[in-house]
Amino acid sequence: MKVLNLRCAQDHRFEGWFASDEDEASQRDRGLLACPLCGDADVQRLPSAPRLNFGAAPPAEAKVALPAPDDLQGLWLRAVQHVMQHTEDVGERFAEEARRIHYREVPHRGIRGQTSQDEAQALREEGIEVLALPVPVALKGTLQ
Repeated sequence: MKVLNLRCAQDHRFEGWFASDEDEASQRDRGLLACPLCGDADVQRLPSAPRLNFGAAPPAEAKVALPAPDDLQGLWLRAVQHVMQHTEDVGERFAEEARRIHYREVPHRGIRGQTSQDEAQALREEGIEVLALPVPVALKGTLQ
C-alpha cells in the first residue's frame, strides 16, 4: 500500500492510498482522483520523505502550537460532518423555517439550508443568528 501526499489546485492537502504507482496513475487517468474537500480533479502528487526521529527535543519554554494546515482541514471537515449529522436540511425554506423557529411557531431545532446573502442579513437584523457554512463536495455525497 502506498500512501501519497496530494494537493489540489485550491491548495487543499490530503492523502491518497493506492495499491501501487500504477494504481494512482490509473485512477488519475480515469478521472477518479479528486480533492475530498472541494472535488477539484486537478490534483498533484507532492514529494514525500520518510519521517526521521533524532531523539527527544531539548526542553523549551511552554508554547502554543497550532495544528498543521492538514490537521486544520481535518478538524474543519469533522466539524462540518457534526453539523450535518445534528441538523435538519430544510433546503430553500431556510429563511422561512428560521423565522418560524425564532418566533416560536414551531419547536426549536437545529436547521441548515440555503438562502441569499440579503436574506441572511435580514435574518440577522431580526435577531436571528445565522452562519454561512461552506459544505465540501465530499460531504454532499457518499465517500468511498
